[in-house]
Amino acid sequence: MSGRSEAEPFWTDFLRKLNRRGLKGVKLVISDAHEGIKSAVSKVFCATWQRCRVHFMRTILSYAGKNARRVVAAFIGTAFAQNDVASARAQWRQVADQLRPKVPKLAALLDEAESDVLAYMTFPKEHRAKIHSTNPIERLNGEIKRRTDVVGIFPNEAAITRLIGAILMEQNDEWAVQRARYMTLESVAPLGDDPLSCLPSVTAA
Repeated sequence: MSGRSEAEPFWTDFLRKLNRRGLKGVKLVISDAHEGIKSAVSKVFCATWQRCRVHFMRTILSYAGKNARRVVAAFIGTAFAQNDVASARAQWRQVADQLRPKVPKLAALLDEAESDVLAYMTFPKEHRAKIHSTNPIERLNGEIKRRTDVVGIFPNEAAITRLIGAILMEQNDEWAVQRARYMTLESVAPLGDDPLSCLPSVTAA
């Protein structure tokens, strides 16, 4: 979502409204680099904030120079390939130090973004491919736009709500049953206090 402002008060008010409407147990919020969102997430949900890895890479590679982008991307990718957050942080710092003599601006950006870009590494390994960027929600937003463009003109607001609600339900079902499920109750259980997420799996007869 794009707010009218990146300022913290706007996003704090927005997140508090979601909280009052029943949004609970938030553990992670993923967005582009918005200090307002980052501060509001910490204040309202006490949740971890993840800076979108894809957007970060686009930004940092713009400082690498056209001929060096592939090499720099590969260097940084070695941090993402680590198995745990401690190893990822150590590799991240090593990459920054290697780049510092020739590209100090790029190294400084790595120093500044380390905690935010690697936040997802503190979550279960099976989740990480799905939570390091905003790509899943951007694809969903794209599908909503495509489907609403087909209709063109809606008779009233309720019609828009019904269509978008149906799209969201379809996506939820797809994430729940697809071969590589978005997340499972079993893998989410260690992250929260919801007893429903701790129910044993049912073995098919």
